[in-house]
Amino acid sequence: MQLPDALGDLTYSTLVHPGDTWPEMRHSLETFVPQVKARVNPDGPFGVSLRLSGESARTLAGDEDERHRLRDWLAEQDLYVYTVNAFPQGAFKNRVVMEDVYEPDWSTAARADYTRQVADVLADITPEGVSPSIQTMPLAFKPKAGSAGYVEAFTGHVLDVAAHLVGLEQRTGRRVVLAIEPEPFCYLETVAETVEYFDTHLFSGSASQELARRAGIPLSEAPAALRRHLGIVLDMGHQCVEFDDLTVSLQLLADHGVPIFKLQAAAALWVPQVGEEEVAELEGFTDTIYLSQTTERGPDGRLRRFLNLSEAIAAWRADPRADVEWRTHFHVPVFMDRIGPFRTTRPMIEDALRAHVAARQSAHLEIETYTWDVLPAHLKTGDIVDYVSRELEFVRDVLTRA
Repeated sequence: MQLPDALGDLTYSTLVHPGDTWPEMRHSLETFVPQVKARVNPDGPFGVSLRLSGESARTLAGDEDERHRLRDWLAEQDLYVYTVNAFPQGAFKNRVVMEDVYEPDWSTAARADYTRQVADVLADITPEGVSPSIQTMPLAFKPKAGSAGYVEAFTGHVLDVAAHLVGLEQRTGRRVVLAIEPEPFCYLETVAETVEYFDTHLFSGSASQELARRAGIPLSEAPAALRRHLGIVLDMGHQCVEFDDLTVSLQLLADHGVPIFKLQAAAALWVPQVGEEEVAELEGFTDTIYLSQTTERGPDGRLRRFLNLSEAIAAWRADPRADVEWRTHFHVPVFMDRIGPFRTTRPMIEDALRAHVAARQSAHLEIETYTWDVLPAHLKTGDIVDYVSRELEFVRDVLTRA
């Protein structure tokens, strides 16, 4: 939905629903999204964040009739797609995902091919006046990306997709943008790392030369074209887990001219002081199919990273310390401030949303709490429609009050 005062579009990610195949995603769209719209924006258009897996992208890219069917249904329901989640290319629901969520990564032609298909679909199903964004994974799982050759490979594939986006806009008049999402334990993890990568690899002189060659455009137009089509998703939960100060991060990105194509409100688990009571409660969050990257900050400010919450708990039990703080990548409802004996990063989300009001950070806003199916039972009140509607109402209220 369009927020007042040029605050941008706001919606929720349909990654929360079943959608590993196109029939599953279409069923989820038709079942849930109109119900959410009826609750939070019954009298106006409602934006959709569409999850497209690799299989769904192939289906839609190869079936013009199905794309037109989708486009007609969206129009009939007063809905419009303005962003796609193309982060998990494979299955994401009802199976153990863990680090498989990053496969195939950007070192492969398969990831680039998939992203081009998503872009082509978006150019056909989105209405005029919308510049849709593609959310993608942070290039590679960090333990795999240790060599210069690996970095060179995924940078080349990103530039190939950028060239495709330039050509797509020339052919269709539709600007589609690629938004890379930093995440703990990935090649792009902190905002500082992300800025350095864009400065060094994507917004460099050599990248401009490569884009000019691949897209067949004058070199003089290439630097602007890179910034026109390449940027990031800033997931507030991810950066809180990294102990990045969100308002400082927003300024750093602005200083380096790295566009935020999507600003995601996502809350993480936050334990300001780890103790036995907190650890016992956290045990309920370890039975999950997703990664639960956890960062520990000691009294000296040093960070210690664990791939999963269970590893952090095991390390603490082996050496209990009461002077450490934890933040865990487990998406919890953004309207919750406390969960039992610990907190969520909601206050940091509110700070970032106020920064968005002060200086419009992005045209695309989204809530991405995809963990409904693995949340501990005591955190589930109502059904999935209640859950996402409350999140949308919370974020909208924070923005309008600000």
